Amino acid sequence: MAIFTAAAVQMCSGTTIAENIAAMETLVREAASRGATYVQTPEMTGALVRDRPALRAMLRTEAEDLVAQAGQRLAGELGITLHIGSTAIALDDISENGKVANRAFLFGPDGARIATYDKIHMFDVDLDRGESWRESATYQPGEKSVVATLQFATLGVAVCYDLRFPQLFQAQALAGAEVLTVPAAFTRQTGEAHWHVLLRSRAIENGAFVIAAAQSGRHQDGRETFGHSMIIDPWGAILAEATSGEPQVITAEIDTAKVADARKKIPNLRNARAFEVARIGGQGQAQAAE
Repeated sequence: MAIFTAAAVQMCSGTTIAENIAAMETLVREAASRGATYVQTPEMTGALVRDRPALRAMLRTEAEDLVAQAGQRLAGELGITLHIGSTAIALDDISENGKVANRAFLFGPDGARIATYDKIHMFDVDLDRGESWRESATYQPGEKSVVATLQFATLGVAVCYDLRFPQLFQAQALAGAEVLTVPAAFTRQTGEAHWHVLLRSRAIENGAFVIAAAQSGRHQDGRETFGHSMIIDPWGAILAEATSGEPQVITAEIDTAKVADARKKIPNLRNARAFEVARIGGQGQAQAAE
């Protein structure tokens, strides 16, 4: 059991990596000055670039990535655990058709890299008003969920669209995660409809804290993101929320004893049972699902 201050950094990342790193550094320093020992930045902290050729032109491998290098330096200098929500990383094939990782980084207070996570679920959707996205055209999906045991908590790592797949978070909770993380760049259209209810649901159904740093505002590449970075407790209460769309830092005290308390009150993770689905056929007969 531990008590610590967590921070979620809300950003409006543009198309220039150096400018985004400078903005990130300013906000991370503010979070640390307010006592945060865990700081999370949003999905695609390094740059939001919709144009694929322009994105590929700025790609670097993990060893050369400027966002990862800045995050590692900041974590060590400030003595914090810094969670870079994600940034685009070139995989081995840096070519016109080579895939990219949407990769999160977790750095410890000594500056050492604790873990990385590649976003598993690709945002391939067709929304109203002609808004369409195909992440799989650029990004290589990850294949492994990540749960990191830190000095102050056990952390489940996810990114944005992963939020819509509750089985991922349940698996992390069953593996011991007390804090679930969802750095994101939710579109305004989907955020207005679903952001709050999805985040609160993941907290409630897993009896876990949820920390979600978000992109917010109108970006240089033309997209608009919803913002509303949030920190939620295991009972579903919103402890902190960025209610304006401006870049900012929100903080909240995390007491991991509340996780055990919530799971004791409603032990749904323990009470879950295996079951079969009965499918009713055309003649009204009940059939076992294939």
